[in-house]
Amino acid sequence: MTIRAIGRLAAVLFAVSVSATVQAQLSAAASWAAEVESRYNFAPDLTYVTENNTELKLDVYSRRDVQTPQPTLIFMHGGFWVAGSKDSQTLNILPWLEKGWNVVVVGYRLGGVAPAPAAVVDTFCALRWAGTNAAMYNIDTNKIVASGQSAGGHLALTLGMMSEQGYDKNCPAGTTPKVAAVINWFGVTDVADVIAGPNKNATPLRWFGNMAEADAVALAKQLSPMSHVRNDLPPILTIQGDADMVVPYAHGIALDTALDNTNVKHEHLTIPGGGHGRFTAAERAKIYTTINAFLKTNGIE
Repeated sequence: MTIRAIGRLAAVLFAVSVSATVQAQLSAAASWAAEVESRYNFAPDLTYVTENNTELKLDVYSRRDVQTPQPTLIFMHGGFWVAGSKDSQTLNILPWLEKGWNVVVVGYRLGGVAPAPAAVVDTFCALRWAGTNAAMYNIDTNKIVASGQSAGGHLALTLGMMSEQGYDKNCPAGTTPKVAAVINWFGVTDVADVIAGPNKNATPLRWFGNMAEADAVALAKQLSPMSHVRNDLPPILTIQGDADMVVPYAHGIALDTALDNTNVKHEHLTIPGGGHGRFTAAERAKIYTTINAFLKTNGIE
């Protein structure tokens, strides 16, 4: 074989080697999926409080590849406070794991177990648990973001807007952190409206059990974020489709309009034609682009 032929053979072998290496490389998304198990600890069904002999559970996804406190999402599921489960939320929190955040997914007492305001009380106890156990799970208590969908969006808003109401007074000993921001996915902002107003719905009414209507409405107003708009709130981002047939689109608009008269940093992202969640891939990409910008603008990364 001539020197020239040997050189050509070497070049071909080198090209084949490079091609095979390139083909063997994973995409960024595939690499993250392959590595996530080594980057995170998953602690399921941790008891954060016991109420009426019922152990309430939460799941923690915490970074195992860092030693310093990390930004943390506290996430609540939806279901009009009477349905749903923390165990169905894995796909909703994947973008946060990809961002490198810790995530705490909260289960709470549903209306059939305990009427309002039990779900709110439980959510505050879960937040206190996160603060008490921050060192164990590398939770940065200065960068806790509350979020949730539908009823979970309402509960996230309560964490950011009702801390002065004392819903955590009977939680296990500890200090309840203040949330740094709220990301509200189509949450109820006027509870009275959906149990006794123009948008009355039999499902959320079940959250109030056998209360007399007047008592239920009075409590609903107390539990409504619209009743707690003031200047000292954390930044709030609301996400909602303008064709939502479950939680009226007007709820998010009303909250945003009320916040316009305060010093609170707030944004409202409307998904044109969007319903009650179940957004398209393109819409979700837009949503998370907005979320990331919102967090960066407010110094929460």
